Amino acid sequence: MTTQAKFLHPLLSCLLVWSCISAALAEDFSCEESGETAIWISPLTPKADAKIKIMAVSTDGPLAVLALIDSQGRRLPLQYRRRGGPPWALISSLEALNAGDYRVVAGRDGEQTACRPLIIGRSGEPENPKVWGLATEAFYSAWIEELFGAPLKEVIRFHSLEPVLQNTERNFLHSYLGINEDKGLSLTPDCADLPYILRAYFAWKVGLPIAFRSCGRGSADAPPRCEAATIKTEFTQNIKSQATFRNVCRELVNIVHSGSARTGLEDEDTDLYPIPLSRETLWPGTVFADPYGHVLMLVEWIPQMADRPGILLGVDAQPDSTVTRKPFWEGSFQFADIQGAGPGFKVFRPLVRKSTGEWRILSNGELIDNPGFAPFSLEQAQLSPDDFYARITKLMNPSGLIYPKQTYEATLNALVEQIEARVTSVDNGETYLRNNPGQIIPMPNGSAIFQTIGPWEDYATPARDMRLIIAINVLNGLPQKIVRYPELFVLKDQSPEGVREEIEQHHSKLTKERSIRYTRTDGSLWELTVAEVLARKPDFEMAYNPNDCPEIRWGAKPGTEEYSTCRRHSPTEQREKMEQYRIWFREVRRPAQ
Repeated sequence: MTTQAKFLHPLLSCLLVWSCISAALAEDFSCEESGETAIWISPLTPKADAKIKIMAVSTDGPLAVLALIDSQGRRLPLQYRRRGGPPWALISSLEALNAGDYRVVAGRDGEQTACRPLIIGRSGEPENPKVWGLATEAFYSAWIEELFGAPLKEVIRFHSLEPVLQNTERNFLHSYLGINEDKGLSLTPDCADLPYILRAYFAWKVGLPIAFRSCGRGSADAPPRCEAATIKTEFTQNIKSQATFRNVCRELVNIVHSGSARTGLEDEDTDLYPIPLSRETLWPGTVFADPYGHVLMLVEWIPQMADRPGILLGVDAQPDSTVTRKPFWEGSFQFADIQGAGPGFKVFRPLVRKSTGEWRILSNGELIDNPGFAPFSLEQAQLSPDDFYARITKLMNPSGLIYPKQTYEATLNALVEQIEARVTSVDNGETYLRNNPGQIIPMPNGSAIFQTIGPWEDYATPARDMRLIIAINVLNGLPQKIVRYPELFVLKDQSPEGVREEIEQHHSKLTKERSIRYTRTDGSLWELTVAEVLARKPDFEMAYNPNDCPEIRWGAKPGTEEYSTCRRHSPTEQREKMEQYRIWFREVRRPAQ
């Protein structure tokens, strides 16, 4: 039965009014909001008989009711799916509604917390306020979580951002403006661009300003410094064509790089500022800047269960444009106390409107006690890496201690995902060279191997391989970590040393059972157990060059069957440079930019 038919059925409508909603909600037909719950409707101008998406977002607790009311006061409770917490969201959709005036209401505990008019078939649909504030930041967070949400066991890996934003089920804002604005839109950000592009896309749809700065790269002794901000207000002035968005993005990606996120934690002239490490502040959409140049975004918290530790999920983009979801752990979210970067969790510095109508950016001092935004905090500057990871581990597992085997298996799963993502990156390099036969990709000098432009940036994997080496170290070091930090684990009556031996045996067994497969030069698949990958850690110190065949890039030894299909080697002068730089990977010490 369609939504329209349900409203036309008098008996069903009566039953819905009297039995499906509390009397308190049924009697309150006003459209007043509490300020802590907002309802968003997509598209901006709904049409009769077309799909309409609804998202109710709350910042003060979970919602329990989402309903549609027609002009006669008849009420239809809506089916929805839940997301988040905090912020909390209910997401629903409607189809086949007649033209007319409706209201969408949300509530909990018999109280209405939000109401939004829904006008179908004529102009006059009210928009939510076009300001950055608590409601829009919460909507942005819920939109990000919905964009990358999926069951935990599902692998989320896209060849670019395009299939994410073009997915009408994932992207609540797809065709939001009603001008076919998403048709043919292709976006291929790298890790530094990804949070900026998503922020700009959201601002484009909702009608908000954005800001970004030109920043340096920093040095071994000081983090990057930035120039004055460029504030883009085109989206607030009803200049909302795809061409306008593309122009803003083009300017943005030509300016933004990893240094934009690694700015000093105390610095005022930045695009992002550090926040406290708490469940109340680390919303989806929060940016993570690692000290070595990689950038990720938080997208979802998975609650701790009796048989599984809590999980914090993020996404990142690679120079080859792939976008991948991955869990928070030391192998993917790297934190270090170094002078050349301000690492950690950060959010975009908000813009507010002056009395003159112009926009300005809030300073650190204005963000300390501002209820409309995440508070500025230097907490992360005081933490050692061990303290940082322990703090996040406790946030992911609020019910208390975690079992060593659960922790080990979650860490192993994360490593396998990281290895499988590398398979895709190596394959992308192979595809490029097959399409460009005879080409030798030039190799930069020194630290530029980690940060350059062109095919080397797109298809070489020095940063990914350094993170892989770190991840291998984390997995191998987990048994000893139980001895160093026994207070983090459920040991029952066992000694830390006894549990360490048990996990070492578990490690030996599972790494022989788990495996990955990569494509060799002749197109055949070759299987490697995780134990074999771990044993090849020294080979990954010189396996990032796309001019080498995939067999070399996966550590195959000359004279073996695995190596026999190799047909390509990097030039001698490049091998000599890689040998010179090998110490960086062995010591997992990225040089200063």
